[in-house]
Parts: sequence; C-alpha cells; structure tokens
Amino acid sequence: MAVAGGAPREHIVVHGVNKSSADLKAAVDHAGTIVVDNLTELHRIADQFPISNYQLPNLWLRLLPGVAVETHHTHTQTGQHDSKFGMTSAEIMEAAQFCKMNNLPLNGIHFHQGSNFRDATPLKAAIELGLDLAEEIGFKDDWHFSPGGGWGVAYHEDELPQPDPNEYVRVIAENVIEGCKTHRLPLPHLHLEPGRSLVARAGVAVYKVGAIKKRGDKVWILTDGGMTDNPRHAMYGARYSCLSVSSPGAERSEKVSIAGPYCESGDVVIEDLLMPKIEIGELIAIPASGAYHLSMSSNYNGSRKPTVLLLEAGQARVIQRRETIEDLMRRDQAI
Repeated sequence: MAVAGGAPREHIVVHGVNKSSADLKAAVDHAGTIVVDNLTELHRIADQFPISNYQLPNLWLRLLPGVAVETHHTHTQTGQHDSKFGMTSAEIMEAAQFCKMNNLPLNGIHFHQGSNFRDATPLKAAIELGLDLAEEIGFKDDWHFSPGGGWGVAYHEDELPQPDPNEYVRVIAENVIEGCKTHRLPLPHLHLEPGRSLVARAGVAVYKVGAIKKRGDKVWILTDGGMTDNPRHAMYGARYSCLSVSSPGAERSEKVSIAGPYCESGDVVIEDLLMPKIEIGELIAIPASGAYHLSMSSNYNGSRKPTVLLLEAGQARVIQRRETIEDLMRRDQAI
C-alpha cells in the first residue's frame, strides 16, 4: 500500500512482531528499513535472503527497554518487561554479534514504550539504555536511533489541555544529545513516530441518531455506527467527546451514553457524557477520530464500513467509498 501510494523506498520502515515470509519478502523488495523484532526473525532474514543474492534494507534492532510510559490502559503500553515487543539487552547484543558475523546491514536501534502518553519522563531511562547498547555495538557515523512514538492528544474535555509536542521533542532531543556526548557516540539520524499527534484531530466521525431510550437515569442515544467503525472504547476504554452538528455550541444539559446498532453489549462508543438535548434524526460528531478509529474497524455483524471524505480548502471529495453488500460477499466461495 505504501508503494502504491508513491512512498519512496527510503521512507518505508517495516515493523511487526511476527513477520511472515511474505512480509519479509515485501520488505526486502520495497522497504528502506526493517525493524527486527526478535532473533528468530533475524535468522530467517539471513537464511531466506543471503547477501550474495539480495541487497538487504537497513536493519534496526527493536529493544524492549523494560520501562513503560503512563497510559490510561495496560493494552496501550508496549515497553514493560513482560511485553510481547522487542528484545532484551542480552538479545540485542546477540543479534548485533550475529549481524557482524554475517555481514548484515545493521545500523540502528528502535524502541517504543506506549501509546497516547503525555509525560515524556520515562523516555529518559529507555534512551540511556539504548545509547548504552549503541556504544557497546560500536555504531559509527551514519547510524539511526528511534525512540518510537505514541505522544498523546486530548480526546475528552477532562484530558485538556492538549499535550505539547514541543515538550516531547525537547526531552528526546536533549537526552539523545547529552547521552551521545557521554557515550562518545556520533549523533544519530533521529527518528520519531508522531502519527497519532498528527492525524487524530484531523478526523471527525459523523453519526445519525436513530433512536433514544431512557432506562431510569440512563439515556441511550443509538446511532448508525459504533464498535465496528470504532472499537477503541470496547477494547480498552478510550474516552471521546461529542457535539451536535447543527448546534455545536449548545448548552450541555443531559448526561447520555452513545451506542451503535449491533447485537453486542460492548457496542458502546461513549458513556456518561454531558450533551445538549439531542433529537432523533439529528447528526452528531465525534472529534479526534483520525487515529485508530476507522483503521481498527471490522465487518462484525455484517456491518459495512462508512464513506470517508477529505475536506480541504472548502471542498469535499470521497477518498474511501461506502462498502456494499457485494463487497462483503466478494470473498465468499460457493460450496
């Protein structure tokens, strides 16, 4: 997909904790960098793509730093000791030695500690560990260092103000510069993964209200979308805000929960949010829907993914069409 989108080889970085042979072949053919997650993968690369026959991409080793950042749920933490991601320090050194013995193009270290965090302090210890290993490996000029991404955004009023990305960049840059001086390392090419902080607020999800139910003190607003196009609340309790499309500044007077049409009690997008008076047939909008909202969607219950519009300079155009029943059946084979 990156190649089809015109991304040049040097901009394509391939991640994954269990890359298939097909994944690795695609990476070797098209990527500039493979982030190696484990020793088994490294051996597979050496066996399947001998350097006598292939021009391998750059290889970075993914470090498990043993330090997680603070997030709202354990499912969004990736750097802790028992995480499925990356290699321990001992495994990193074993991998580096294997690369040296087999003349593999190792030139970087990567780690990632969690997603949607707003305090960059835990990155300091992981950066220090990464630079310790870089010194031990013996990186010279033209090496790469990536302390991952995951910088947060505010999805809900309680999470305001927006986390400042300048603070995130400052903590990383200062610690890498000082750490390289201490370890007598040349400054690396520094890579960050700012995806969420760039695109989350670029997306808005629009739903149509189909029914409203009152159950005691509970008010349910039922819409034409839910956990199939945004499973984040169901999976790990992500919180969102919501506005009326026709009157976004209206006074918020009633606590409501917003749910979808699917046969699943977990089909809830928002719980206990103050909203203005909402009517059946009205459009409501959930901001900050650009990161992980539609990209995690499914066809559960036979649902069809919605239209995606790009709004730019006062113009709207379709960039993903609405799925059809024919789309759902296209993969099925007659018995």
